[in-house]
Amino acid sequence: MQNYIHPLDQARVLAAIDAAIAAKGMFVLEHRVLRADGAIGWTQSRAVPLLDPVGAITEWVGTATDVTERKGIEADLITALAAAKAANLAKSEFLSRMSHELRSPLNAVLGFAQLLQSGAPTPTEQQEESIGQILKAGWYLLRLIEEILDLSLIESGRVSCVLRSVPLAGVLDECQALVERQAAARGICLSLPRLDDRCIVTVDRTRIKQVFVNILGNAIKYNRDGGTVQVHVEAVEQGRICIRIEDSGSGLSFEQLADIFQPFERLGREAGAIEGTGIGLTLSKRLVELMGGRIGVQSVVGQGSVFWVELDAPGAEPPARPSSPATGLGGLGVAVAHGPAAGGRFPSTVLYVEDNRTNQLLVKRLLERRTDVRLLLAGDGEHGVQLAHATKPDVVLMDIHMPGLSGLEAMERLAADPATAHIPVIAVSALAMRHDIEKALHAGFFRYLSKPIELDALTEALDAALALCLTRGARANGG
Repeated sequence: MQNYIHPLDQARVLAAIDAAIAAKGMFVLEHRVLRADGAIGWTQSRAVPLLDPVGAITEWVGTATDVTERKGIEADLITALAAAKAANLAKSEFLSRMSHELRSPLNAVLGFAQLLQSGAPTPTEQQEESIGQILKAGWYLLRLIEEILDLSLIESGRVSCVLRSVPLAGVLDECQALVERQAAARGICLSLPRLDDRCIVTVDRTRIKQVFVNILGNAIKYNRDGGTVQVHVEAVEQGRICIRIEDSGSGLSFEQLADIFQPFERLGREAGAIEGTGIGLTLSKRLVELMGGRIGVQSVVGQGSVFWVELDAPGAEPPARPSSPATGLGGLGVAVAHGPAAGGRFPSTVLYVEDNRTNQLLVKRLLERRTDVRLLLAGDGEHGVQLAHATKPDVVLMDIHMPGLSGLEAMERLAADPATAHIPVIAVSALAMRHDIEKALHAGFFRYLSKPIELDALTEALDAALALCLTRGARANGG
């Protein structure tokens, strides 16, 4: 046997055999072998012991499977991955060198242009216009170089964030100072909340400023003259805070939202008069995620957009029932909020746990038509359970197949907790086989809706769940 096993694997195979004999258990091992033609192959050896009545091994029964082809494919994949990493590193080093080479002539272009602009004699009106164009193009090119380099470094894993406890008020004040001149030039009203120093976020101060300045700059740049940019801050769960930047611009279509965080994507505005690199939001997303946060957007064509950033904030405590809109698609927080419903009754709260933004948007659009509900969104099962505990919604809509914690597992957690066990949970899933539906209903789901969602069926199920909530509430109050 040892002549058959590759010399470098003989000790490993013998040790595995000894262990299987000692345990009287199954022997499974992949190892190299020497073929008759001298070539090296791979074999998967499996064997089980047969025992006599007193438990002694009498013989072994097993198989040897040739896995040479599979091991070759695995080796090719490992080689390809190593080559990709090397190429990525080479790309980063190239961009770093090019950044240096491009900055040197840019320094001369921008430096001398500024000297001409401020020199004596004062430039003529025509010269001033020409110098302004040089400076505008130069600063734009410099910003492009910096953003490409930043993005490349992040993608290659060579950028890290130093997280510290930072007062959010100071960060927002500094960002406002950097963009307020841009806003004033177009008559845009920039409104930020008044925060005290107890509002602390855990971030890299420099990087979070980079994110907020980028989002604020876009909110101004793509706004209408005389428009508004409003910043709102709210706790969305214990230890998490959400900063929302809302503009009164033209808004984004669903198709544009799908590509909003893709690099070099300008959403059809490439030919317009507004300059942009198409990198800023991609970079912002990477930086926010490096700081343990999340970022997203919601928008309505003709009404404007809301970009949100969710960050760790020690000491943040959400209100018992959040009252302001919008952390946006895929995030935690209120995505649609209305005032009191007809008759003065406060709207019911519906939590939708779904990782697919298309499905989120569909339900959001549907519920926007109703004044008797407001919608919370969670992008995965874990966050869904957390948000359910924090806000105690009246009804939960739950996807089943999600990364991480599945909808069934999330349902089990909610049902096991007395604080959330009473909440009706409606399954909304692409798993449409009968056994999937029966399994979900057996687990305690109130209703099961298969995707594609029939809006009438969703409305009926939601109405039934809300009616159940009212009935339970009336009973609890002795009605």
